Amino acid sequence: IYSCCYLSRRLNQLSSHDPLWKRHCKKYWLISEEEKSQRNQSWKAIFISTYCDLGRYIRYYATLKKAWDDLEKYLGQRCPRMIGSLKESVREEDLDAVEAQIGCKLPDDYRCSFRIHNGQKLVVPGLMGSMALSNHYRSEDLLDIDTAAGGFQQRLGLKQCLPLTFCIHTGLSQYMALESVEGRNKYEIFYQCPDQMARNPSAIDMFITGTSYLEWFTSYVNKVVTGGYPIIRDQIFSYCPPFCRYVHDKDCVATTGDITVSVSTSFLPELSSVHPPHYFFTYRIRIEMSKDALPEKACQLDSRYWRITNAKGDVEEVQGPGVVGEFPIISPGRVYEYTSCTTFSTTSGYMEGHYTFHCLYYKDKFFNVTIPRFHMVCPTFKVSTARMVSGGARILMKYGCVLYQETNHNEYAVDEDEDSTDTDEYEDRRRVLDIPAPSGRCPRHT
Repeated sequence: IYSCCYLSRRLNQLSSHDPLWKRHCKKYWLISEEEKSQRNQSWKAIFISTYCDLGRYIRYYATLKKAWDDLEKYLGQRCPRMIGSLKESVREEDLDAVEAQIGCKLPDDYRCSFRIHNGQKLVVPGLMGSMALSNHYRSEDLLDIDTAAGGFQQRLGLKQCLPLTFCIHTGLSQYMALESVEGRNKYEIFYQCPDQMARNPSAIDMFITGTSYLEWFTSYVNKVVTGGYPIIRDQIFSYCPPFCRYVHDKDCVATTGDITVSVSTSFLPELSSVHPPHYFFTYRIRIEMSKDALPEKACQLDSRYWRITNAKGDVEEVQGPGVVGEFPIISPGRVYEYTSCTTFSTTSGYMEGHYTFHCLYYKDKFFNVTIPRFHMVCPTFKVSTARMVSGGARILMKYGCVLYQETNHNEYAVDEDEDSTDTDEYEDRRRVLDIPAPSGRCPRHT
């Protein structure tokens, strides 16, 4: 519209017609009537002044501003402490200075987001989700631009990668590749996963969590504000791909009589590895009795039965008393939830089974409640180019992930190990990953 004003007097008059600019102000800059009144400017003046400041981000600004606004509104009602940790926007010259410091260009969608909010303070809980499992805890902060620049990597294995998040408990970060090097795509976002079987310290595999900052951030916000992740004790409990947060399949629900069981699953990158193949999953189970059930339907859980199948079709059966050391009582309207975990040496698998209950009013009456089948799938990953070069590997595709197979004398495939059993291998797994072992044990298959 602005360019048209120079073509003729009539177009000049039309381009000054303020209602024409109103639509563009709302579409590109999300300017409300209230904000216009506060600024005491015409729609045209607001559009032009905003464009002079944020014009390079016109493709992204409305999408990211809406995501931030939606997130602030949602968290303001549920996690006010987290809202207080958000930082104000940065200036354009601050972002330019960071680019000069690290010697790489920042993508415009990333820059645009930081013109709205400069990440958050290094606090708990983190904006990018928390995870609590037995004595394992993770909470990821969205890093401000200066902290991110301080963690910019030039070492082999993570060359030209910028951290986006950080967990002060585990040291875990999600990185964004600023260049297409070491087998990564430009602007790809991932969790690093050191290759425990390679002698080369630069051999780092990657669990992919996003293809761009815009997609990564907005998909997370959408999941939060639509209630996809539970808010517990003023923090977002979110755990599966694309960001390793719990994902609930609406079809993964089974009702037996008055009792409904539903399951959400999660993949934990910080407790997983590609080499050796060890994929760590958690699942959160919700057991609920209908509020319309009769009082005499109250019952207590006695035991559990699991049938666990990995991607190769190998089946393992597990039985045991209670769940996570408890024997919950379920009565009309009551909900019981718990979290447990399992590991696979294949990139996917599924579990199903049943709980055995006894009635409280008729103690000799026992019955089974179905646990619906739920699937666990490792996110897409890429193997280290350093390992592929040093080991003479050839690329394979399996289970939707990039795999490889050695071509040396000791041929090795990523899914050849035997699957886990009901014995607790959690302590051994921690040692393999070189993570300090926790004081307790992780309940598995409970």
